[in-house]
Amino acid sequence: MANAKILEQKQVVIDEIKEKFANAKSIVLFDPRGLKVSEVTELRRNLRESGSDYKVYKNTLAKRAIADSGLELDSYLEGPTAISFSSDELAPVKIISEFAKNHEALELKAGVVEGKVANVEELNSYAAIPSREGLLTMLAGGLIGTVRDLSICLDLYSKEKEEN
Repeated sequence: MANAKILEQKQVVIDEIKEKFANAKSIVLFDPRGLKVSEVTELRRNLRESGSDYKVYKNTLAKRAIADSGLELDSYLEGPTAISFSSDELAPVKIISEFAKNHEALELKAGVVEGKVANVEELNSYAAIPSREGLLTMLAGGLIGTVRDLSICLDLYSKEKEEN
């Protein structure tokens, strides 16, 4: 039988994981094996700048914490797994996907975006979505084009009316 103090410490970790899962809008599971300390530091810095963080938990504790959530992540919690939590839906997905492209040692496993489990292919498609600022720029460009076309039409119409 495990020592009561050890069980208490494990329960604290389980509660921490449950809280992070409940508060996070997106979660990314990845395998950080093979990354150098400097690369891990760079990844942590990039995640921190976006309001995200990551931590490595024991898989058994993570499975216990996730069991009540209804998410099917047990198959992804095999081997060394780091878990990134964020209050932004896409920031950690984009950062970790981009980091994985430049660092072959990092391997994406799965994620949870808007309460749904996403496999690696889905995470890569989420990572391809432009940022909010990029989308707003596209919208503004489209609106400017429409306004320009309207002004040209109105100018042509006014010149036509002047001639008549």
